[in-house]
Amino acid sequence: MGVDRIERLNALLRREIGEAMFRVFAGDTVIDPGAITVTDVRVAHNLRNATVRVSIFGHENERGTYLKKLAVKAREFQRLINRDLTMKYTPQLHFSLDTSLAKGDHVLDVLSHLDIPESDEVPELETGSEADET
Repeated sequence: MGVDRIERLNALLRREIGEAMFRVFAGDTVIDPGAITVTDVRVAHNLRNATVRVSIFGHENERGTYLKKLAVKAREFQRLINRDLTMKYTPQLHFSLDTSLAKGDHVLDVLSHLDIPESDEVPELETGSEADET
């Protein structure tokens, strides 16, 4: 299967799993489906397995619980994918935590707290000839 087709399938599965999140966890009092973002899906070339990377926002202390619940509900996600998409194989889903969004938020927070003086003046740069004269 071509790389382009795999990439399109990854994007399609990412969208389908993200939309199914609210259906799968409807009525669940422990999991907040709005806190889970599907950041990436990587399907194996044989279409038998897929790694689903998720970011969990606002529940830092409960991330392990969220990942366990996602693993338990993986079959239900697969059932919904099988119902909504026509594929030769419905991949077995494996969920993992993606911390890149949290790291990005941390970097933006640090940058916003830097004390950078604001001025409209652009500092003049020394040219090589002026630096040689001194």
